[in-house]
Amino acid sequence: MSEIDMQSLRQEVRDASSFCHPLLSEIHNGVIGQQNMIERLLVGILADGHILLEGLPGLAKTTAVKAFADAMDLKFQRIQFTPDLLPADLLGTQIYNAAKSEFEIKKGPLFSHLVLADEINRAPSKVQSALLEAMGERQITLADTTFSLEQPFLVLATQNPLEQEGTYPLPEAQLDRFMLKVLIDYPSMEEEKQILQAVSGAGFAKINAVLEPKAILDAREVVKKIYMDARIQDYIINLVSATRTPAAFGLPDLSAIIEVGASPRASIDLAKASKAHAFIQGRAYVTPEDIKSIGMDVLRHRIALSYEAQAEEISVDQVVQKIFDSVEVP
Repeated sequence: MSEIDMQSLRQEVRDASSFCHPLLSEIHNGVIGQQNMIERLLVGILADGHILLEGLPGLAKTTAVKAFADAMDLKFQRIQFTPDLLPADLLGTQIYNAAKSEFEIKKGPLFSHLVLADEINRAPSKVQSALLEAMGERQITLADTTFSLEQPFLVLATQNPLEQEGTYPLPEAQLDRFMLKVLIDYPSMEEEKQILQAVSGAGFAKINAVLEPKAILDAREVVKKIYMDARIQDYIINLVSATRTPAAFGLPDLSAIIEVGASPRASIDLAKASKAHAFIQGRAYVTPEDIKSIGMDVLRHRIALSYEAQAEEISVDQVVQKIFDSVEVP
């Protein structure tokens, strides 16, 4: 890319990303703390990637997703996943219209911009799998009719830790369709004090719409233009390849620990998410720091550890961090 083209792209990115700070500020009117979660939600929205939020109940996961929907004026649906939920409860179904003597399609809650799949791992696999076509192809097939979903379309799912009672593990095929898996921790003591004061006082401020859905689609086109050097691309490929053949990258001890490595979708999502991360910073190019910042959230749910590793209480995050520490940075 020539210097003139890069200057033009820098200006385009600065102009297009000018909404990021006001948007994040508006979100924080209704959500105290959880800075990492909020930034990752914006990364997913800009990179057109679904997000899985994992954390204990009461950590503002649902509140943050609803705040994004309000701030971006998006059609929003919340689906409470329960053990008795059916695929038709998500997708919709055919109903018979006696007056017309014909069947009609009744669309389900997935026909929205932003879908909150709340406590997704409390429903069995057949229900979770009903999301696959919508998440992968952005379309839903009912009977013999296929409907394209209105853009932007994003599934933001919350998940309780698997050790909690009444949870089911997500199918690997569905996990791989989430661009990011973000772990949510407790707020700091100061943040919790602010929450207490807000709830026991005047309450949280109303979230106002500061963006239109079209602005998100326009921003996504600019995100795609962000420059990624060939060495950065190689870095991404090396990181993902190291999860499959760690010995080739000087990590023979991980060969017995990693049962299944990350898929090619991980490379694609890491590239897209890194561009979105750079966009939020107002940069027209991707750096290794972008990849390191977002990489853990892209990879942690795509690696399966062996039984021996689990028995020794080795976490996926420890394995991913070791890969980042060992793969050469360009």
